[in-house]
Amino acid sequence: MLKGALKLVFATNNLHKLKEVEQLLPPNVHLISLREIDGTDDLPETGVHLEDNARQKARYIHDKFGMDCFADDTGLEVEALDGRPGVYSARYAGPACNSEENIRKVLTEMNGIQNRKAKFRTVIALYINQQEFLFEGSVNGNITETPFGTEGFGYDPIFLPEGDTRTFAQMSLKEKNKFSHRARAIQNLAGFLSGNDEEK
Repeated sequence: MLKGALKLVFATNNLHKLKEVEQLLPPNVHLISLREIDGTDDLPETGVHLEDNARQKARYIHDKFGMDCFADDTGLEVEALDGRPGVYSARYAGPACNSEENIRKVLTEMNGIQNRKAKFRTVIALYINQQEFLFEGSVNGNITETPFGTEGFGYDPIFLPEGDTRTFAQMSLKEKNKFSHRARAIQNLAGFLSGNDEEK
């Protein structure tokens, strides 16, 4: 367990992500939002892999504010679409598009396709004590033919995780955090932070 308080900036402007992560980290970790440090800049996301984007965002905040921080990037990888939308998940239907339009594009491309297998993957880049560490979490599932549920965000309404009969958008945040891709990545991060603290 963590022995002392640890302040970490979470490099995201997504309040949904912030809420999810706050419930998963140890209580001794004080999560600082970008809003609290006036981090209003658009974060760089020009990488070709999730790892690249996570590193870019974390490095940008670390260099600008000089604070320990972490960032994540998440992608929905659909088998029949050769791994798309992947790293372009947030802007799949275009730079100015929203989640509904992104979902509509995926469902249109999946129309008539029987293979609905997909994977949600999250990569976290942590900058702490002038060092960088990467953590990953993933969950397999299937793409539904129509959206279901009103909870969550992003592609949650069309992602049916293995072992359940509900999409992520049909689950409460507590239920989703039991096995979601982001939850698994954060758990790996939390385990590292706890172990890292014990060694000091």
